[in-house]
Amino acid sequence: MNQELLEEIEQSTKSAQIKKQIIAYYIEHGASTITDLAKVLNLSVPTVTKFITDMMNCNCLKDYGKLETAGGRYPILYGLNPEAGYFIGVDVKHHSLNIGLIDFVGNMVKTEYDIPYMLDNTPEKLEEMCSLIQTFISECGVKRQNILNININLPGRINPDTGHSHSIFNFDSNRPLTAIISDKLKTRVTIDNDTRGMAYGEYTQGCGLQHSSKNVLYINMSWGIGLGIILDGKIYMGKSGFSGEFGHVSTYDNQILCHCGKKGCLETEVSGYAMHRIVVERIKNGESSILTERVLAGEEISLMDIIDAANQEDILCLEVLGEIGRKLGKQVATLINIFNPELVIIGGTLSLTGDYLTQAIQTVVRTYSLNLVNKDTEIVTACLGEKAGVVGACMLARTRRFATV
Repeated sequence: MNQELLEEIEQSTKSAQIKKQIIAYYIEHGASTITDLAKVLNLSVPTVTKFITDMMNCNCLKDYGKLETAGGRYPILYGLNPEAGYFIGVDVKHHSLNIGLIDFVGNMVKTEYDIPYMLDNTPEKLEEMCSLIQTFISECGVKRQNILNININLPGRINPDTGHSHSIFNFDSNRPLTAIISDKLKTRVTIDNDTRGMAYGEYTQGCGLQHSSKNVLYINMSWGIGLGIILDGKIYMGKSGFSGEFGHVSTYDNQILCHCGKKGCLETEVSGYAMHRIVVERIKNGESSILTERVLAGEEISLMDIIDAANQEDILCLEVLGEIGRKLGKQVATLINIFNPELVIIGGTLSLTGDYLTQAIQTVVRTYSLNLVNKDTEIVTACLGEKAGVVGACMLARTRRFATV
């Protein structure tokens, strides 16, 4: 993209705002006619035509040819130029990084999955993360000045608007984490919560796209449990960016200490952490599983080991998974009664068990939610799997760069 156009878009002039609105419209809707765009912007066709011509001269937009219609003149479609700029998304997990690069239209250009990385809240780990991103940039084949934004998904409490992380890498309270990382990478940087990133990935490129839904709840069933909320096509963040702390709803009188420091949180009984604890306890109490020999030998088993066992139809693991699904179903029923969404997506690591988890949730939801409400809602298993986070991070990098509000 022309550097002058980028600099203009950063201004608060009326012209800059209109050009940013045009880009944001094409990001959300794809190529369209000048007439359609003029209606949305509430501007005259000649005025919009002038803006489109100017932005094409800056290599931001391109002509996609004529739209075939039933009769009359064929209008011309205009849209984003794929080579106008690129965006990087980084999905930070506890034991690895996933990094992706998309073009201006949103096509995935390059991805690297499972880059070795152990997340820890230390300055050294922040430096290591930045170093891995630098390596990806140097190897991706795109000039640094053409990378318009990098979005990093992190676990914990994140305020995307201010750029502060309140859970991880929060060493300097006087500066936003985005500013610190941006200085290190010499590129614009935004951050968001990992569950919201996964939700946005599924919404833009996964189940949400397939079902054409605008009101979507994404349940992230991983080691903990999180909630991504999309209302009328927009991510709902709450006042400080802390929406979706679903796992820390006080639900049980079980005296189990949650990692948040409180007892009885939902995720103490409904999460990957809970499933791991319960399966190991039941094996030690004499129940049989294909994992029995390893557990009794004192070997450390991972959550993925348990998921693999469930997918091999291990009876114990399937029983525990079903119990967790039924407990979650009661909570999802409450969410459906409150939000009345079109779609509930069950994602995260536990969703890799496929319909085993989702079916248990569906059965209970029908019992505990209002019939008039739940008939409007479809509950599905996430289709992007472990890719959702990096896809969402890339899409957020693009959306955030040209946000109009």
